[in-house]
Amino acid sequence: MKITLIAGARPNFIKIAPIIKAIEKKQLEGATISFRLVHTGQHYDKALSETFFKELNIPEPHINLNVKSGSQAEQTAAIMIAFEKELMSNPCDLVLVVGDVNSTMACAIVAKKMNIKVAHVEAGIRSGDLTMPEEINRIVTDSITDYFFTTSTQASENLIKHGALPVNIHFVGNVMIDTLFQNLDRITAPSFFRDFGLEKENYVLLTLHRPSNVDEEKSLIDLLKGIDAMVGDKKIIFPIHPRTKAIIGDKNLELKNTLLVEPQGYLNFIYLIRNCLAVITDSGGISEETTVLGIPCFTMRTTTERPETISIGTNTLVGNSIENLKKSYTDFLQNGIKKSGIPELWDGNASERIIAILLNE
Repeated sequence: MKITLIAGARPNFIKIAPIIKAIEKKQLEGATISFRLVHTGQHYDKALSETFFKELNIPEPHINLNVKSGSQAEQTAAIMIAFEKELMSNPCDLVLVVGDVNSTMACAIVAKKMNIKVAHVEAGIRSGDLTMPEEINRIVTDSITDYFFTTSTQASENLIKHGALPVNIHFVGNVMIDTLFQNLDRITAPSFFRDFGLEKENYVLLTLHRPSNVDEEKSLIDLLKGIDAMVGDKKIIFPIHPRTKAIIGDKNLELKNTLLVEPQGYLNFIYLIRNCLAVITDSGGISEETTVLGIPCFTMRTTTERPETISIGTNTLVGNSIENLKKSYTDFLQNGIKKSGIPELWDGNASERIIAILLNE
């Protein structure tokens, strides 16, 4: 079996890493399986791409399509054109895509039109928010997928509701958590940790990059000032996404507690999560990692495609207003972290289940 693996953006690299390890394990056991790793180049900032390959011991991609940025349509089209040429030169039995970025959808479409089977890891998750590009990517990818690998029973139910055949749906767990468990003993403090006087639970970790939070300059600055004032004597570590940094520019925000740092590599970032008091974010994936690590997480969105991080985990959905965030954060300070657990099959073995299923088909 020849599998082409697609990675395009930071979350993809984290999800692909344990799948490669699972394939390599099967190869050592004598299975006739091989992979070709395609990096689309969707994320081309070194802090968001190359660092992750090195830290997670992912082999260098066989090819980088170097599509870089552009509008949604421009980037999707560039990926499709480049990936079609790649598949024509290097045929395979299966294209495996992960997550919900533009690379996921674009490569799935190209593969399917070339009559190559598609496997979607993290299939079936839905936010219900069609203003999110990722939601469109999820729906389109799942409409043409052959093998659905889901992180929760709810994701599996979403697929059945939209017409997928149960026989093609496989509840395997969460590959993001595979990577987390495989690297917990390797996480390290960033170089600035001691310089800033950081200690366990004396800081809050902040990430923001969604258009609803960062695209309007004034509301973004007001939000940052509100969060800065909210944390009292705690520090805020804010690894600033290139998108967010471009909007802020060189303005002096006069933030008392907030320390802006560059995007972090995986091992440093997980260290920051594990040792913080709480996380404030608009990311979906981070709420999965905080759930497993038992860290309070406040998600600044009105919807989430990962409801299990709320119903089972440590995540709280607070919308986009600083008032809601303050209320939930204050409740946490007064009453402590809510009772939580780890979702079913988030045990570090999802990738091995995926490869075992594909080899048995």
